Amino acid sequence: MNNKDISKRQMRKEQIRRKEKQSRLIAIVLITLGALFLAFLIIYPNVQPVGEVITAPQATRPNADFNAAGNPEAPITITEYSDFQCPYCRIFFENTEALLMEQFVEPGTAYFVYKSVGDFIGAESKAAAEAAYCAGDQGKFWEMHDTIFANQTGENVGAFERRRLDAFADSISLDRTAYDDCMDSDKYGDLIEQDKKDAAAAGIQATPSFILSYEVNGETQTRVIQGAQTIDVFTQEIEAALADMGQ
Repeated sequence: MNNKDISKRQMRKEQIRRKEKQSRLIAIVLITLGALFLAFLIIYPNVQPVGEVITAPQATRPNADFNAAGNPEAPITITEYSDFQCPYCRIFFENTEALLMEQFVEPGTAYFVYKSVGDFIGAESKAAAEAAYCAGDQGKFWEMHDTIFANQTGENVGAFERRRLDAFADSISLDRTAYDDCMDSDKYGDLIEQDKKDAAAAGIQATPSFILSYEVNGETQTRVIQGAQTIDVFTQEIEAALADMGQ
C-alpha cells in the first residue's frame, strides 16, 4: 500500500470521526433543548402571572352562616343548586339574588342555602366550590362566592385553577395558612360530593336550579324553579307556597 492510499484512508477516517462528533453534538443539543422545553412546561404554569382579580361589589346577606343566609326557621327554604362556572348562575347572582335577599330573606319569609353540584361542568367547578367552603371556615363563604362569580371567564379555561383561587383568597384577606390546609386536605370533598348526590336526588339536570321547600299540614312540599329567573318568577312561586300554607 503506497502513501497515497494511506492518506486517503486517514482522510476517510477523519471525515467519519468528524461526522460522528457532529452527530453527537447535535444529539446533545436536541436533548438539552427538549429538557429545557419540558422544564418550561412544568415550571411556567407556576410562575406566570395569575392576572388581575376583579373585586366583587359588596353584597348584604342577612344572618349569613357558612353557605346559608336568613332565618333557618323561616317558613320557606330556598336551596340553590349552582356551578361556579355556569354563566346562567352568574346571571342569577348579578341580577336576582340581591333582590331575593332584600325582599324575602331579610324579612324572614325565606331561608336561602347555596349548594354546588360537584364537578357538574368540570374539575374547576369542584375546585371553586372547595375554595368557597374553605373560606366559609373563616366566615367568608359569601365573599369568596361573590369573588369567584365576579372573575368567571369561561368553562374549564383556567379561571379557577388553584393559583387563581389562591389569589381570590388573598383578595378577601383570608388566613392563608388555614385556607391552604383546608384546600390541601380536601376537607370538603365529601360535602361537595353530597351536594352532587342531593342535586341528583332532587332531579336537578341544569344549573342554576332552585328547590323551594315548605310544610303543609306536616308534609314537606316542594316547588322547582329552573334557570336564571327574574325576581318576578321567584315572587310568584313564593306567594303560591305561602298560599298553600294558608299565609
